[in-house]
Amino acid sequence: MSGLSYVSRFLRGFLVVLVLVLVLAPAAQADVRIKDIATFEGVRGNQLVGYGLVVGLNGTGDRLRNSPFTQKSIEGMLERLGVGNLSEDEMKTENTAAVMVTAMLPPFARLGGTLDVVVSSLGDASSLRGGTLIVTPLTGADGEVYAVAQGPIAVAGYAAQGANASIVEGVPTVARIENGATVEREVDFAFSSLDSVRIALRVPDFTTAERVEDVINNALGPNTATALDPTTIEVRPHDKSDMPEVLARVESLRVDPDSVAKVVIDARSGTIVIGSDVRIDKVAVSQGGLTVMVREDIEVSQPEPISIGETVVVPQTTVAVEEREAKFTVLEGDVSLQRLVDGLNAIGVGAAETISILQAIKAAGALHADLEII
Repeated sequence: MSGLSYVSRFLRGFLVVLVLVLVLAPAAQADVRIKDIATFEGVRGNQLVGYGLVVGLNGTGDRLRNSPFTQKSIEGMLERLGVGNLSEDEMKTENTAAVMVTAMLPPFARLGGTLDVVVSSLGDASSLRGGTLIVTPLTGADGEVYAVAQGPIAVAGYAAQGANASIVEGVPTVARIENGATVEREVDFAFSSLDSVRIALRVPDFTTAERVEDVINNALGPNTATALDPTTIEVRPHDKSDMPEVLARVESLRVDPDSVAKVVIDARSGTIVIGSDVRIDKVAVSQGGLTVMVREDIEVSQPEPISIGETVVVPQTTVAVEEREAKFTVLEGDVSLQRLVDGLNAIGVGAAETISILQAIKAAGALHADLEII
């Protein structure tokens, strides 16, 4: 009896330890879905473009003298509508503007579906606010018409002008029409006729491609996926009867993507993005600055009342030099992202100085990452 009690207590203790291990075990690294890092070859949108006219503008349209293509378009439109030929002197409208209309035809768009379109002025119109786009065919790269756009446009920006001042907010010569185009032609694409599907990674990487291959083979069976190169993984499902279901399962699988260490710098805005895998060898960094300020003040010298003289402009120039004390900071070997940021903050530098420091460290061969300046 005592032996059974000992075994029972041992089993209960083992179960408690097992539960604690499962509960207290560290969570796995957050993975991403395949659909978020890759696309299926052949499943893509198509750009559409068209030329049209916007009418109903309140005197902010193209000036026909500067935009002869607008005049020709108006003449052609009126002729199609049964209006006789008009001379150049009789056509002086400023309520019409020539525009380019662009849209993106999504994959598997069907007849009767709607698209959002962007309307952009082509001539010298000052604003498209309040206008209406006349029926405009939208063609693809093959020259075929895939959609037709028409409707009132919505402008986000505005422009106001007076005799001596003007103000412009946003871009009033670019507008949108929500659901402004109707699909007239479909792009044929049948999944059922495919024997295999290729997955294209948005960021090519051999490690990520191998991980995607392993995840798909574990979920759909061995030899289902094969990594062809750092961008392409070919999927040959054993059951090809329901290809959409197979792709739905594939795109929902989760994988841990890998990426190269990179530092991205936007010199115009002073934005710096440092990846988590960036490493720096042991270096000593010193940053000192010399600031020279030149200020020009304009003063006016006038003659005394009831005297003969002229009013002259007298410039006053002030030059000041400010030198900041340089400090050395030693960055130890194999510096992580946090220690790198702490070290740069210890020097007390701004974004512009940090950009120069990173470029100098890269030139010294101590920055083990791609330095990309945009």
